[in-house]
Amino acid sequence: MTNQSLFQPYELGSVTLANRIVMAPLTRNRAGAGLVPGELAATYYAQRATAGLLITEATQISAEAQGYQDTPGIYTQAQIEGWRKVTDAVHDKGGRIFVQLWHTGRISHVDLQPEGAAPGAPSAIRAETKTFVNNHFVDVSEPRALELKEIKGIVADFRKGISQCHYRRL
Repeated sequence: MTNQSLFQPYELGSVTLANRIVMAPLTRNRAGAGLVPGELAATYYAQRATAGLLITEATQISAEAQGYQDTPGIYTQAQIEGWRKVTDAVHDKGGRIFVQLWHTGRISHVDLQPEGAAPGAPSAIRAETKTFVNNHFVDVSEPRALELKEIKGIVADFRKGISQCHYRRL
């Protein structure tokens, strides 16, 4: 690949990118009330729309999937509408954007979980790391092992998150 090809269009499946530059996801911790991406997110991504492809910050698929303070979701109507404003701002600048979906599993804290529950994970083994919660870094909480039926629910949450992204529109 020559330096010139970096700035040439690229076919990524059925999506044509303006160039071969991809912006990697960066956790911003800037979601507003209800974990909705707001005007700041729309401005941030639109300013970078000349990259061939933008990959958003990790976006949780459910309330139980959250692992860090102020990260956006895609499981409520308000969050979906917030992401629509972001994608519209990027598209208005001629850009392409894909959302990165996630479930943080054991990398979470009870203060981020619905009703203060322990985070769900493959096993009840606490990770030796920290997360950002209540405006500072703290040790992650000890998780609880997921039950088999919960795994099916998480898979369904990923499917729902994907369906909310309106793939053809991105």
